Amino acid sequence: MTPRSGAGSDSQRPDPPAEAPGPAESGETIGLYLLLFAGFAILCFALYRPALEGDFVSDDLTVLRDNPFITTLSFENVASIFDIGASEKSFTGNYAPINELMMALERHYFGPRVFPYHAVNILLHALNSVLLIAWLRSSRLPLVGALLGGLIFVLHPANVEAVAWMSQLKTVSALTFSLAALLLFRRAPLAGTLFFSVALLTKASALFALPTAAVFTWARRGEVGGGARHWAWVAAWAVIFGLYAIPEFSSFRMFGESEARSYPDAAVHLRSIAGYGSRYLVMATTSYGLSAFHEPEAAHSILDPWWLAALPAAGLFVWRLTVVSLRRSEEAAYWVAAAASFAPISQIFPFIYPMGDRYLYFVLPGLIGGSLFLASDARTRLASMRATGSASLPSPATTSRVAIACVLALSVFFGTRSVERAGVWRNETRLFLDAERHYPDGGPANLLRARRAAQMGDVAGAIEALQGAEAAGLTDFMILPNDPALAPIIGTKEFYDFVRGMAARWIERSRHWGSMNQAEYHMLAHAHIIRDETVEAEAALEKAIAAGGPQEEVLRSELTELRF
Repeated sequence: MTPRSGAGSDSQRPDPPAEAPGPAESGETIGLYLLLFAGFAILCFALYRPALEGDFVSDDLTVLRDNPFITTLSFENVASIFDIGASEKSFTGNYAPINELMMALERHYFGPRVFPYHAVNILLHALNSVLLIAWLRSSRLPLVGALLGGLIFVLHPANVEAVAWMSQLKTVSALTFSLAALLLFRRAPLAGTLFFSVALLTKASALFALPTAAVFTWARRGEVGGGARHWAWVAAWAVIFGLYAIPEFSSFRMFGESEARSYPDAAVHLRSIAGYGSRYLVMATTSYGLSAFHEPEAAHSILDPWWLAALPAAGLFVWRLTVVSLRRSEEAAYWVAAAASFAPISQIFPFIYPMGDRYLYFVLPGLIGGSLFLASDARTRLASMRATGSASLPSPATTSRVAIACVLALSVFFGTRSVERAGVWRNETRLFLDAERHYPDGGPANLLRARRAAQMGDVAGAIEALQGAEAAGLTDFMILPNDPALAPIIGTKEFYDFVRGMAARWIERSRHWGSMNQAEYHMLAHAHIIRDETVEAEAALEKAIAAGGPQEEVLRSELTELRF
């Protein structure tokens, strides 16, 4: 069975192969997909069991548990969530009102219980795996291949971060909306457009659906799902993205990249982008390199192996995309989906954390789809070569059985790795230990060293490690005095001087941000308080109150305490 392909005019396009009908023609019903969803959901709960009773970790604390904009479903909070310029964006770094609204609903109904948050993410992940199967079948990929693709996606250990991290609801739900948009675009473009809009307002990564829909429309010219009518809908999607990009880019520039480190020059920047692509490709195909809190080195040297590995990989990608594009095959849409998903995380626009396992969540569907179509094409070519006299070649049936066995073996390996990775997300200590194992000179590793030194009473060693953590990207000066593991050194002059220095450096950086919101003015006030700069702290608190937001009562209380 082969994917549809063709070239030239519509009259030259071959009919779809009879053995590869779409879901509707093959008699596949909603019952099959419901059964798949139930099976995947049970499988996911088993895989993610080590994380189900864990703690709120890392961003879960600030973005989900303690975010004042989602603690109540008041009219003021909902208005702030959708307000383009609200302080709420400082908690996410992006304009994502649908995501914030969903988290507000979770907070309202789930409160401090962690299991329901995990359950929602797991069920969405299972649904995404089913939607991926439906997406592949809509391109007439054989059912067995589509099922294997869905199985790989549901088991892939790179997805554990997106699913087990409660505050990553935005990632799993945005992919749900995006896949629904692509599935509906062909026969119900208005509904697809609505889902695309919701996906963008959930997470910017949903942008990948726009070029993917465009390639599908181009490949399906002359049939339902192609033609001028659908090009008009593609144009509508582009307009929607253009409107969304205004508040999103503003939020990103103000919050998402405010602490990002710049690259020394354009050559290092370009090499690093290529190196990140190589790392992601290895993580996607082998799971090697998965880690909490990635902190990869930029490709400073022209001999950097990650950057060099990207050259042949990019060449193969361009070659395959060119080949299938000349055939006008829908396979091209899947490769474009993978590339479009990588583009916003490639560091073209630098942001503070350059890599993360969760970023593969949008890349994997395209990679899986493209690879399955490539395998199907290779099988067809093998059958053709045998038919023309190359009897020594293995039969298509044999190659199919071998390929299925390999995929199933890979699935078992990925499932085992997923259970292992789920255990990492049980609490923050495990996260830091995992990050330390993969990046021994990074921020979490240095913070762990500081805690160990503090417990031993080694003030100098603790301060040296904290300096290393700051150099690696730790900028939140407010968390250190409240870290119980640092308690033995918190009262020392050395620790006091270090935190004062961190606060001073934060104040200096904030002077280059232009306008600030309530949350940032609040943090600025605390930076001045730590430095005993009472007048400046008062002024910052007054500006925070004037900026408006849900923390006004807290700010007024702090201002009164500071004055009297």
